[in-house]
Amino acid sequence: MAVMYNQTRTTVYYHMSTTNKSFLEVHQYLKDSGIENNRFMLTLLDPDLARIDPHDPNLNTMMKTKVLKEILSTGIYLLVVLVITYLVIAYVGQRTEVNGNSMQPTLNDGDNLIVDKISYRFRDPERFDIIVFPFVYKESTYYIKRIIGLPGETVQIDEEGNIYINGEILQESYGREVIKEEHRGIASKPITLGEDEYFVMGDNRNNSSDSRLAEVGNIKRDQIIGRAWVRIWPLKDFEVITHQ
Repeated sequence: MAVMYNQTRTTVYYHMSTTNKSFLEVHQYLKDSGIENNRFMLTLLDPDLARIDPHDPNLNTMMKTKVLKEILSTGIYLLVVLVITYLVIAYVGQRTEVNGNSMQPTLNDGDNLIVDKISYRFRDPERFDIIVFPFVYKESTYYIKRIIGLPGETVQIDEEGNIYINGEILQESYGREVIKEEHRGIASKPITLGEDEYFVMGDNRNNSSDSRLAEVGNIKRDQIIGRAWVRIWPLKDFEVITHQ
């Protein structure tokens, strides 16, 4: 048997002088695929292939063992990737898409965000944080709003659209529109938050379903999935989200 190794083309050629059935079957397959009829071509991406002896009676078993090892290796790799992906989504961060205009001008319809799910394991949410939480009346629906009121505080919106926290006007610049009287909702009367409750609003104050509506109401601490971290789409608007 003659062997020629060309490093540039990474190819091995074998003159066919063997009776090994499995080797000949492979050769026939390659021949039918267009390979020259007196040569057997193997890529040398795997160095083990360069050491194949076409006269070895155990060739078929060797190849099966090699294939099984590669399948096992690939399976383990995919399993590790899946486990890491699950852990990241479950405990670190996940992608979410903004649907609607309730957070304009801060966030726009169609923006894709990465939600930080780990920060609140070490600290409490703060005023003006942009958070994500589920809408309890519709499965697989999530809201993204800004925290306005903190646990234990009393929130109220007066007839002129001013937001009061514990009797004092909230100093903030996120809601650029004056809240219309018809959008004060249940906050037209004082709302005292529980020790684990937060009052949230969209930045687009006259076009947002938030804590001013009874169906949304105050958000409990354990309902909060995480805080908006990075806007990843559209690419031209890629940025780390500023909360304060």
